Amino acid sequence: MSDRQAALLLVMPVQQRLTTGDRLLAEWSGRRRSGRAEFVGTVLRDVTRGAEALGELDFARLCREHSLPTPTRQVVRKGPHGRIYLDVGWEAHAVGAEIDGGQHAWGLKRIDDALRDGELLISDYPVLRIPVLGLRTHGDQFMSLLGRLLARREPTSA
Repeated sequence: MSDRQAALLLVMPVQQRLTTGDRLLAEWSGRRRSGRAEFVGTVLRDVTRGAEALGELDFARLCREHSLPTPTRQVVRKGPHGRIYLDVGWEAHAVGAEIDGGQHAWGLKRIDDALRDGELLISDYPVLRIPVLGLRTHGDQFMSLLGRLLARREPTSA
């Protein structure tokens, strides 16, 4: 089994609400013998922090590799028509990111996403939308964009 397959098996029960990341991490913490201990521990910490898909796990790894600040996961913002959920956000910078799987191209989802992004932009909370395929094929470029966006919106010290 590959690391990617193992990560999928770890994230699926949380995504399907069969268990929680905290429960998986607690169960894992009692186990010490594994050739993948570091990998599994990293994936479970990301899942515990809110990663619900492989693309979000890839994003977390790339943030670490590019020395970007650790984001808050599953951020909720208020919009004029109710709550807006984001995959990740950096509240101190007022910036978010969405890791878009293939379902974001289905039907009217692209229109919904565009309207939501417009509301966030108007409220001065820009969101970088990253297609999961782009994350895997052009990850360095997307992380560079995100790093520059975060730098432009550096929090002010109070």
